[in-house]
Amino acid sequence: MTIPVIAIDGPVGSGKGTIARKVARALGYHLLDSGALYRLTALSAAKQGVDLANIDAVARVARDLNVRFDSNPDGTELIWLDDEDVTLEIRKETTGEMASVVAVIPEVREALLERQRAFQQAPGLVADGRDMGSLVFPSAAVKVFLTASAEERAARRHKQLKDKGIGVSLAALSRDIEDRDRRDSERSVAPLRPAEDARILDSSGQSIEAVTQTVLDWVANL
Repeated sequence: MTIPVIAIDGPVGSGKGTIARKVARALGYHLLDSGALYRLTALSAAKQGVDLANIDAVARVARDLNVRFDSNPDGTELIWLDDEDVTLEIRKETTGEMASVVAVIPEVREALLERQRAFQQAPGLVADGRDMGSLVFPSAAVKVFLTASAEERAARRHKQLKDKGIGVSLAALSRDIEDRDRRDSERSVAPLRPAEDARILDSSGQSIEAVTQTVLDWVANL
């Protein structure tokens, strides 16, 4: 029996994480936040006292990660590492800095490719990231490339940061998102682009509920 995978890819601020959590909850499927795995690898290494310069040891940490992605009743993210709630800890700036170190290690990227595929468990998986449909799960039952205008994505990010008490210029966020889009699409390793058979879903002007329902309708019509 083939275990179904719903792959949701897209650029920063497209809402793919929120939609993936809601779709997974609605279907009763497992959830994979692929982008968080680098932060979790770095955090797990730090907790184990592993030197990030020790490539083999860090790659081993990546392969052996014991993580679980879930969501709270209100739909916000919930992330477990070795049965410890690390939802807030992995979003800290210090964790992000460590993640940027491990993310450039080829052995870690290879280890995490295997780790991501290990999330494909019954009854099914919703995987969100940037290359879920094109590289990690090329045989996914449904492939969604979720996007939105740079202006709308910047506005969403601005609200998110403002809600956390972080002051930032909306204009600066818009420029940053445009620059990041260009870097992500032009990079040589796993460039950001839709899989050939992906369904493009522009969430501009749409509610979270409407976008979620569109994905669920696609799944129901398989």
